[in-house]
Amino acid sequence: MGSDSASPIILYDGVCGLCNRFVQFVLRHDKRLVFRFAPLQSQFAQSILHRHGVDSGVMQTVYVVNNPGENEQLLMRAGAALFVMNELGGVWRMFSALSRVLPRRLRDVVYDWVARHRYRFFGRHETCPMPSPEVRRRFLDLP
Repeated sequence: MGSDSASPIILYDGVCGLCNRFVQFVLRHDKRLVFRFAPLQSQFAQSILHRHGVDSGVMQTVYVVNNPGENEQLLMRAGAALFVMNELGGVWRMFSALSRVLPRRLRDVVYDWVARHRYRFFGRHETCPMPSPEVRRRFLDLP
């Protein structure tokens, strides 16, 4: 993994079944060990959202913190998911490129629909599942 402080951070709903599956997907396909992770329920994620003026009580999207620190950028919704796919490379980068032909508004409408129904379709955990010891160092401030 490159410089940990420069690695993008995925902020995800730690109790959401879909979000946890997304994290597992990224862990499986992130061969370059680019991403770090933090559940939205963590103090770490809450402070980032606060810094960007985002209501930290609303957990209906995944965020990516790109260039954490001085020049950080907060990506959300479909833009965050597409950024992740692009960074994973290979076939996932091609999927990201194809997705970009759809207007941003349409991508976000579809994303928002899935986000509203994610607990019904993919379930909800009572607490944030703990990562395996092999990947634990990539997770920041688990509650």
